[in-house]
Amino acid sequence: MSDASPIRRHFASDNYSGICPEAWVAMVEANADHEVGYGNDTWTQRASDLLREIFEKDCEVFFVFNGTAANSLSLSSLCQSYHSILCHEIAHVETSECGAPEFFANGSKILLLRGENGKIDPKDIDRAVNKRKDIHYPKPRALSITQATEVGTVYSLDELRTLTAEARRCGLRVHMDGSRFANAVASLNVSPAEATWKSGVDVLCFGGTKNGIAIGEAVVFFDRELAKEFDYRCKQGGQLASKMRFLSAPWTGMLKDGAWLKHARHANAMAQRLDIGLRALPQINVAYSVDSNSVFAKIPDPLVKAMHARGWRFYTHVGGWQEARLMCSWDTTENDVDNFLTDLKRFAAV
Repeated sequence: MSDASPIRRHFASDNYSGICPEAWVAMVEANADHEVGYGNDTWTQRASDLLREIFEKDCEVFFVFNGTAANSLSLSSLCQSYHSILCHEIAHVETSECGAPEFFANGSKILLLRGENGKIDPKDIDRAVNKRKDIHYPKPRALSITQATEVGTVYSLDELRTLTAEARRCGLRVHMDGSRFANAVASLNVSPAEATWKSGVDVLCFGGTKNGIAIGEAVVFFDRELAKEFDYRCKQGGQLASKMRFLSAPWTGMLKDGAWLKHARHANAMAQRLDIGLRALPQINVAYSVDSNSVFAKIPDPLVKAMHARGWRFYTHVGGWQEARLMCSWDTTENDVDNFLTDLKRFAAV
């Protein structure tokens, strides 16, 4: 690969990727004729029914524009303003939502939990819940679990069930931030039901954007009681799309023949390929197990600068950690990975 070769795909974020063919075709079909607005259309009904089918549950489904809205509005449905939300100290709802969960929950406080490899230590739930019991302390009400985690690790079913059992013991509802839920399910090779409500999850924010959809996430309530008046929250939060079919239709393309899992498996496989190549370079240290579609690696600053100058885009120091974050997407190719590694090896040899 010569220095003149253009770099067309990058590892900065899976948000860089385009729209996958299945989602694109569904949007074109939804565009063919007029439809009822505000979510009362056939596409939204079809997408909701497909989600109920894959989760094996008569769940309540809502479609919103982005992950910030999905997380913030669903957490607000679990809490009153005097409650608190427990999450890992590097969880997205803490580090990257600009205070939106607290804003939409009218002031519910986020309390931070510890744990290695981006995973919550179950013992820390008890510590946070029982730290204080007085009326001056925001009462813990919800546990937020990120799956896959912010560092690309994935909770096993046993780990997940241990967390949700502890949450139940402490009187907490369980929210799952699943912006990369597809990658987690692909990694675990279990059913979506096993990865959520059968393991104690009350509400899931199911990410579509990072898996090949243009815009839109699904909020899935496994406990319908918790979804009461959530439609009003969506409207007030600016999340009720007038042409809702263009948020929901792509989900039909992703879900009906399993494209969502196919693309997630591919992204995970590309991350594994990247991981193997990076571990072959003595100057680089992969920081966490590569369970999903991300690789976190300690790359010396001169190499980072050389790769950036070459034209490769990837983030360093994301969310406060020191490693470079390399994200693979549904459309990452083996050539993309190999070309990145070739350039890295070349600069490392200088």
